[in-house]
Amino acid sequence: MPIPENYAKAIEALQATLSPDSVTTDAGVLTKHSQTFGVSKGLGHTVVVFPKTTEDVVNIVNISRENRMPICAYGGGTSLEGHATFSDTGGISLDVSRMDQILEIHVEDGDLVCQPGIQWVKINEILNEKGIPLFFPLDPGIGATIGGMISTGCSGTNAVKYGTARGEWFINATIVLPSGEVIKTRRRARKCSAGFDTLSLFIGAEGTLGIVTEVTIRLTPLLPTRVAVANFPDVGHASKASIEALNCGVSLQCVELLDKYSMAGLNSYNQTMRQWPEKDSLFFKIQGATQVFIEESARILKEVVERNGGSAFEFAATEKEADDLWLARKTAPMAGLALHPGARAMITDVCVPLSALPQLMTNIRKDLDASGLPAYTLAHAGDGNMHALILYRNEDEEKVVHDLVNQLAQYALELDGTCTGEHGIGVGKKKYLVNELGSSTVELMKQIKQTLDPLNLFSPGKLYPDYAKSSY
Repeated sequence: MPIPENYAKAIEALQATLSPDSVTTDAGVLTKHSQTFGVSKGLGHTVVVFPKTTEDVVNIVNISRENRMPICAYGGGTSLEGHATFSDTGGISLDVSRMDQILEIHVEDGDLVCQPGIQWVKINEILNEKGIPLFFPLDPGIGATIGGMISTGCSGTNAVKYGTARGEWFINATIVLPSGEVIKTRRRARKCSAGFDTLSLFIGAEGTLGIVTEVTIRLTPLLPTRVAVANFPDVGHASKASIEALNCGVSLQCVELLDKYSMAGLNSYNQTMRQWPEKDSLFFKIQGATQVFIEESARILKEVVERNGGSAFEFAATEKEADDLWLARKTAPMAGLALHPGARAMITDVCVPLSALPQLMTNIRKDLDASGLPAYTLAHAGDGNMHALILYRNEDEEKVVHDLVNQLAQYALELDGTCTGEHGIGVGKKKYLVNELGSSTVELMKQIKQTLDPLNLFSPGKLYPDYAKSSY
């Protein structure tokens, strides 16, 4: 397909403005930046650029605007709803992987300043190497970057204790707007009541309103933990145990629910390692500043599990056992995929009130079983966030998968939940937004988009539904 004349002029301007190694139209690089889980038909980019500074990003944005060439920020490439693709326009993929430095660490203040391309895992590794007893607790997929985490409003297994990106873990950000103007959302003080919270406008906006180039993140003490696992008769008993443990004040950093199919998948995947009871199971991580505190929480948790029909309750006796237990939880999603070579995967998430989680998981399991497709479900049981991994091999099966994903979202909305707890909207879930938020709320979002990006150049086709009053 020939490149439009304005796109060709934009590429020439990019090549003239940035260093030679910062602009590429190599087919392999374009393909890599267009691949995504969950959305099978994303279109390729026209050019990929690798900025190193805020000034570089400003120059790229200005060239994009002057030549009417869409632009899409790219972080770790771990998003699951097509955030890294273009729908039908092609354009500039702005890869922030070379903006991956920690700029300042303020140990006494419990924060650090970094660039958007650094991965959260790398931040915690650096803090550990420096002997700093602090960490950044938001833990989405391995490889996720700080900029992408802001854009999708992410969370992870630690959300039951530390919340999500929509909390105050991001203190401020430097952001390049579609106009090329650079803003800083606030100063570094832990508290601020000066005006409204402009950073919140960009959290979950999925790169449609601005491109993050620098962030101050809040850190928290790294405390000792203890890991346990227990089996339950069904997801209902497991969910009740999780809720009761939280309401009893057990200091849970994580509580993860794997259904019996996921446990069976672990056994098949790790045949030479530990074999698990193939029952609905909870994986717990208790946190505390002292061993006495942890032991008391462990005692209460054990009683809660037993009251709710739990069995085979086991605490890891050593650090290695704890690592092995938690590795099983982390391995579960990919174990299902590895068991079906050649299959493709759709990974989706929804979130419901805690008490509705058993009904949600029971309802969708009936549909998954009826489909005949391999499928595995798990949940962050402490916050009601359920994930499903569904495998398929051809277009007919892919259509079935999309129907199942749609049904899961409908179940969640009927239970006063959301179509996505942490993955974001992207292109895959736009159709649910009006039903979930209401047309007036969606229209307000679109008006903000029109105000900041009147040319609709930042991540077009993402987030905002293709209908309602405005032109987006």
